Amino acid sequence: MLWYKSWLETRWRFLIGLVLMLCSAAGVVLLYPQVMRLMPMAKSIDVSGEIGRRIHEAVELQHTYRGYIWSQWFRQNLSQLATLFAVLLGTGGLLAQRSGGAALYTLSMPVSRTRLLTVRAATGLGELFVLALVPALLIPMLSPAVGESYSVVSTLVHVVCVFIACSVFYSFAFLLSTVFADVWRPLLVALALALVLSAFEQLFRPSIGLFRVMSAESYFRSGQLPWLGLLACVAASIVMQYAAATNIARRDF
Repeated sequence: MLWYKSWLETRWRFLIGLVLMLCSAAGVVLLYPQVMRLMPMAKSIDVSGEIGRRIHEAVELQHTYRGYIWSQWFRQNLSQLATLFAVLLGTGGLLAQRSGGAALYTLSMPVSRTRLLTVRAATGLGELFVLALVPALLIPMLSPAVGESYSVVSTLVHVVCVFIACSVFYSFAFLLSTVFADVWRPLLVALALALVLSAFEQLFRPSIGLFRVMSAESYFRSGQLPWLGLLACVAASIVMQYAAATNIARRDF
């Protein structure tokens, strides 16, 4: 009953995200031949300074199919869409339902508040994992259509990194949803944090960053998993989930 109720609350966000991400993954693969035809033009671009360096770096990355997929899908499309829908899935919950009386009905069930919150959190995290996994698996499945191949093992490694890193944004939005009694403030604050972190990493290129963990850049470049970043993400998610459970346990409805 609780699992089904949690699914009903989030199903449209999940399904819309799944469709968008499947279309995005398919587009990245199927557009590969057209991108390769444009590569000679990209090489001839003569721009100096930091912008020019980044353009040439992007061109160099896409010399190989593996570099193209990592650059276009795992570092950009998947990371951005997974972050967006992690935040969307994390918003809502008991406080957002309070005005319509749904929260009182939910609280009248013969289960503890901790159990209610655990099921809601687990449902959202399960949906987030599916959003990271299913579209990514489309990459190795569709690659033969453009005369290429992509490792399923590498795909799964990237999926795990995306899921663990995005769980931080999910947990942050989930925590904010136990503080604010509406959907919009948790959504906007969590998205603002994601934008700030992304901009910071783009400008300053720190050795460890949430989006670098998400894209598994170290694995792409050297075959090394970002273990420290992954462990930090897991710890942060656990702390925020615990704080959310504490907030709901103390809340007077």
